[in-house]
Amino acid sequence: MAPRSDSQTLATGSGAGSDTTSESSMDPIFQILRIVPFSFLRPPRLRLKLPSFTLPSPMTVFSMILLTYFLVVSGFVYDVIVEPPGIGSTQDPITGAIRPVVFMSGRVNGQYIIEGLSSGFMFVLGGIGIIMLDLALDKNRAKSVKASYATAGISSIVIAYVMSMLFIRIKIPGYLH
Repeated sequence: MAPRSDSQTLATGSGAGSDTTSESSMDPIFQILRIVPFSFLRPPRLRLKLPSFTLPSPMTVFSMILLTYFLVVSGFVYDVIVEPPGIGSTQDPITGAIRPVVFMSGRVNGQYIIEGLSSGFMFVLGGIGIIMLDLALDKNRAKSVKASYATAGISSIVIAYVMSMLFIRIKIPGYLH
């Protein structure tokens, strides 16, 4: 089909006939590059399947939530933004020796990295203790297993509570005296 001039296009309007006009008025080199390679080359017949996504197991979801809880509670965002040192140091007034310090004593709104991680671990330990106490209430378990879960759960909660109170007493001198 011969290319139409602009006067013919204006006379007929811009209807369905304009689609064939744009194809036929293309550059001839583009037409050759579009047709010639496919006269002897054939595209491969690919049998591609869409990937199927399966839901993660409940334990994987629980692990990811527990890890996220640990990072949030331990102050990971604060550590990334402020970039505090891992541990601090203080000079002993009597000997003059420099001692490592894990807790930033007297500053409630600041923390060393190890301080945050250890506090976050104590919170996670207490949470795992509560989960163990819940598992101890399962009626389908043997009595010895239920007793083991209960003992481990109570121990975890007590250790987490005592250590958290110790951390608070170190962090805030004079607290609960």
